Amino acid sequence: MDVDLVVPLKHPRVGKSRLRGAVVEAEHAELVLALAYDTLAAVTSVAGVRRVLVVAADPAAVSELAGLGVELVAEPGDGGLNEALRHGAALLRDGEPGGIVGALQADLPALRAGDFAAALAEAAGRRAFVADHQGTGTTLLLSAPGAPLDPRFGAASAQRHTESGAVPLAGAMVSLRSDVDTSDDLEHVRVLGVGKRTAALLPDETVPLG
Repeated sequence: MDVDLVVPLKHPRVGKSRLRGAVVEAEHAELVLALAYDTLAAVTSVAGVRRVLVVAADPAAVSELAGLGVELVAEPGDGGLNEALRHGAALLRDGEPGGIVGALQADLPALRAGDFAAALAEAAGRRAFVADHQGTGTTLLLSAPGAPLDPRFGAASAQRHTESGAVPLAGAMVSLRSDVDTSDDLEHVRVLGVGKRTAALLPDETVPLG
């Protein structure tokens, strides 16, 4: 079954505060946008992804993402990450009440389409999630068909999603687990190989996807 995705995105100027200093300050917003661009470029190439809805703090600031075939809507006020995800999920449900809705983080620049497809296959219609490579956070949350997404992102979200009944997926899916919050995370994905937009902002020895 196809999946419709919600991807939350802060304004690039203020997003990823723990990454400040990874590139020169003038390029910080560009790096945040590059992470999102490469994430979306990968996920929109997956055959099982039907729609991608970006819930953005400022859609105008990230309007170029629409060129990837994603939809852009504004955050519903200052309700936080989970409220933004619930808002996006509700909009997607209007078009496909019985479908699967997923929440994907926008900081997976090494994402391979095959890893995302493997997560969909392993979930097999269950409410499920993919933990990050530290095992504490969540990079992808999937609903069951027609069922609530019930996002519980934030501190210790992997545990919170498990406690809420979501199934932790066990497949390797290394690129799907490799989100970027810190300079160490950025080095980790650089070694894995990142998308072209992110690679252009990193040292020459960066391994590009392809």
